[in-house]
Amino acid sequence: MSTSAATSVLNALASAGARVKEPRTLGPGAVDYLLEREDVASLRSVLDRALAGLMTDYALQPFAGRKKRLLVADMDSTIIGCECLDELADFAGVKDKVSAITERAMQGEIDFEGALRERVAMLAGLDLAALQRCYDERVRLNPGARTLVQTMIAHDARCILVSGGFRFFTTRVAEAVGFQHDRANSLIEDGDRLTGEVGEPILGREAKLLALQAEAGDLGVGTDMALAVGDGANDLMMIDAAGLGVAYRAKPVVAAQADARVDYADLTALLYFQGYAIGDFVT
Repeated sequence: MSTSAATSVLNALASAGARVKEPRTLGPGAVDYLLEREDVASLRSVLDRALAGLMTDYALQPFAGRKKRLLVADMDSTIIGCECLDELADFAGVKDKVSAITERAMQGEIDFEGALRERVAMLAGLDLAALQRCYDERVRLNPGARTLVQTMIAHDARCILVSGGFRFFTTRVAEAVGFQHDRANSLIEDGDRLTGEVGEPILGREAKLLALQAEAGDLGVGTDMALAVGDGANDLMMIDAAGLGVAYRAKPVVAAQADARVDYADLTALLYFQGYAIGDFVT
């Protein structure tokens, strides 16, 4: 957080009658403010106005239970910097068509399941070697992804990768980052090429919510002890159900409904939101 942003925050909080009890620097640009205020939710619009145009991310939440026991993360455009299906489509020569459908699905304009079937059908006949080439050449971790996961695991949290994409990619990304489990869809192939079909049932927004609930239940905690992060409309249900739902570089429909949004910082912001200091980070 810049000096101007910090000043704006403190002035806004004071004008709203919120008392700052314990400001604490967590890391470069990351400041933790402990507030004394019963109606915390009403401060959100105050902070939104104060931070407008200052390129600062924040989370406003109760102090108790802020360190979460469960992380459920979307993969494409969240943990990694691309949409794997769009990149696969590039190898098939249909990226523009597929990307246009992806964008509408992520905006929540069309049904995710139907959009997935339509896009995968365009990949019929694609050589299986293209999948590994796509992973090797196009898939890159977003900054802070591994630190986020490794730090939470070191502090006794469970970290799950849940994607509307494909297990060919989630298994590899999960291993690279350190996720303990991954869930995703499957591409049907005939041994040499993709058939243009996707395995059923399709993992969409309801399945992501069920995954969060199941993992929380297995841990013996409520969904209030979960952190969910994603960028598209199919992440909305799990983001809404989690104790802390974060929109990461998200579509407007997601950013508008999430508890917090990360538009400028990297994924370590999710650690700062939980009260971790940089000295707690595990890389």
